[in-house]
Amino acid sequence: MPHHPYRGIFPILYTFFNRDGSIDRTAMKRQVDVCINAGAHGIAILGIVGEYNKLDVKEKTTITDIVAEDIDGRVPLAVTVSEPSVPGQIDFLRAAEQAGADWTILQPPQLKGIPEIEIIRFFGAVAERAVKPVALQNNPVNLDVWLTNEGLKTVHRNHPNVSILKGEGPIHVVQKLMEETKGIFDVFTGLGGRELPLTHGLGCVGCIPAPDCIDIQCRIFELLDSAEPDKLQQAESLHQKILPMIQFALHSPAHMLAYGKQMFAWRAGIKTVYPRAPAITPTAYNLQLAKRFIAPLSQFD
Repeated sequence: MPHHPYRGIFPILYTFFNRDGSIDRTAMKRQVDVCINAGAHGIAILGIVGEYNKLDVKEKTTITDIVAEDIDGRVPLAVTVSEPSVPGQIDFLRAAEQAGADWTILQPPQLKGIPEIEIIRFFGAVAERAVKPVALQNNPVNLDVWLTNEGLKTVHRNHPNVSILKGEGPIHVVQKLMEETKGIFDVFTGLGGRELPLTHGLGCVGCIPAPDCIDIQCRIFELLDSAEPDKLQQAESLHQKILPMIQFALHSPAHMLAYGKQMFAWRAGIKTVYPRAPAITPTAYNLQLAKRFIAPLSQFD
């Protein structure tokens, strides 16, 4: 049984910038409203597509404050904590909780070669200072540091408030995770929702994708939840329709920011996407492909 009421599709927001590099307050509010209107069960921020690694602490705090204000209690908010030190994570976790985060997602420090026991201690030192539920981000696909399933179990055993997991990986990795952790975590998957029907079938409580197809993925989740054969087939059909678009966006984090972010902006009516360096320059060919993927989808309300 789930440990928390948090489940469903929690889109991880893009960070939109103005021409001068400041946070685009208007675009961020539009993104929040689009996601909630589309049926999002919650919202997450400051992940890989949020460009956490290009933001300073002040900007992260600003984004947390404005998104919490724009959500205004309509859905739960999950905030990623990615500072590279224990004191830094504790300080930001406290700020996120005070701003209105319902739960936080601790990201491991990206320092290759650190023994797993040190990462376990790192997470524990932060988690024991949390007031609200804590998740861990475990992403062997896009992050340099992650924990084994035994390591994850050790963190939970030492700190039971760590009971949510953003467990990202291909389906065989998720299956092994679910089998070996035996229900101690409420597991949200990622990778754009590429394998959403399969991960739902394994017992994952939800998914944290980019918001490009948020309306369709929320509908898929609701259909999967029904467990009725005809609705399960509808969910599979919808998933197949958006899968090529998801695969295109997921070539790499940089590719996702160049094209996935643009596809969301087109659907949301956000006129201009200003990249934050370092970033790849979109090519005419890939933009043409992106427009082809987005063309069958309606504009967001």
